[in-house]
Amino acid sequence: MSDAILALRAAIQARLAADAPLIALIGPDRIFDEAPRAARGLYVVHGDVEARDWSAGGERGCEQELTLIVWAAQSGSARQALEAARLIVMALDDADLPLDGHSLVNLRWLSSRLAREPRGGLPNVTIRFRAATEPL
Repeated sequence: MSDAILALRAAIQARLAADAPLIALIGPDRIFDEAPRAARGLYVVHGDVEARDWSAGGERGCEQELTLIVWAAQSGSARQALEAARLIVMALDDADLPLDGHSLVNLRWLSSRLAREPRGGLPNVTIRFRAATEPL
């Protein structure tokens, strides 16, 4: 199932990197697979993912619940993080993404949650999606 996870992450990253309104807000090269050390400014990082068997009959499948996290630049920039999250949902909810070696059955937004990092108070928005994929 890890190949389905990696294929979906790559497709999401490519879609978001090509989304002009999102890039205008956060800047280029601000979407990361893992959180960079000492990053400043607004950026997006892949979060947790849980994959489950989604096979039906003779067809193999993978269901994934995944998160993307928008980190804000400073403690007063929750509005920017929420706007970036809105743009991400618009770009990905029900999107038809090409996956390497897999077919995306659907990708749906589940929820968004605004929180603050306990130590520094930096706002972040965690966006949850559900995806179903099948191998080609």
